[in-house]
Amino acid sequence: MSIIPAPVARQPWGMLFPLLTLVAFGAAVLFSAAGGSWDPFASSHVIRFGVFLGMAIVMTMFPRELVQFAAYPLYGVVLLLLIAVEAIGAMGGGSQRWLELGFMRLQPSEIMKPVVVLALAKFYATLPPGMIGGWRSLVPAAVMVAIPMALVLMQPDLGTALAIAFGGTVVVFLAGVPMRWFAIGAVGAAIAAPLAFFFGLKEYQQRRVTTFLDPENDPLGSGYHITQSKIAIGSGGISGKGFNNGSQSHLNYLPEPHTDFVFATMAEEWGLIGGFVVIGIFLLILRWGVGVARKSQDRFARLMAMGMVATIFFYIAINLAMVMGMAPVVGIPLPFMSHGGSSMLTNMICIGTLMMINRWNREAPRSGLSR
Repeated sequence: MSIIPAPVARQPWGMLFPLLTLVAFGAAVLFSAAGGSWDPFASSHVIRFGVFLGMAIVMTMFPRELVQFAAYPLYGVVLLLLIAVEAIGAMGGGSQRWLELGFMRLQPSEIMKPVVVLALAKFYATLPPGMIGGWRSLVPAAVMVAIPMALVLMQPDLGTALAIAFGGTVVVFLAGVPMRWFAIGAVGAAIAAPLAFFFGLKEYQQRRVTTFLDPENDPLGSGYHITQSKIAIGSGGISGKGFNNGSQSHLNYLPEPHTDFVFATMAEEWGLIGGFVVIGIFLLILRWGVGVARKSQDRFARLMAMGMVATIFFYIAINLAMVMGMAPVVGIPLPFMSHGGSSMLTNMICIGTLMMINRWNREAPRSGLSR
């Protein structure tokens, strides 16, 4: 008989141990970003993770039937919250993205990322296989993605809108929608991109794109963020300057060292080695998520699992590309390391969903895949 209780032994420690390591490392970086203090970043980071990890463990208990039944109602509720943001949302940094609930400040657009994946997985799981090649497999899904995207763009929040689009597109692609629709969409996007740039983006968003193309053109203005980020990452060298010895963050040269540019803060102090460790841990977590999807016994679980993996991947890829100057600055935090409650909530919903599907897989009969 094992001395480890069965509920503990059943947890996916191949993912949880790397995740706990990453969160602890993130707390150390946030400790340094605050000048060697647990407050205000590191302590709240750890507390939030603990609370949301408890939420994720509770999520593992949900049965498949309940989750599938709740998909559309949850989508509708979050859509109403996005509409409420437009009506009574709180302002911050020139954007209207939050709802003040008293005990917390909620950003509904963050919750929409996993919820749109859930709703699309339900849609394709219940769609007759013979309809997957026609327009009826695409138009409803496109509407389900386009409506929240439009509401989020009105806030304005380009990064979150793109994240919603990415997660939704991955689910649509994996559902088996013909490639011709994606080709048509790509051509349409190429035509619409210049129009969106000149007529759809705010002036500061246009500056982000032009700064990405030529950050040295205005190094003390619009290019300041990315220039200082590159300096911080480059100055770390192979092994870094040492814990709590980062000059870029401590001397306030690096903007947002605890949120969007936390990787640059880490790289300055821990160097290339620290960067490889962080990326390696992310790869372990994503690999586990893909494994959960591959073992899933039905279309609903497979699509939902891969959509959650895609959502986490989008955060990671865009943030790392952004801080290294390979993508425009769009305000995407780094999962499990950046300080921020809404992004931690979103990513832990994704982790909780994957843990839930992992339990479904473990309890499912091994009689072959259905549908």
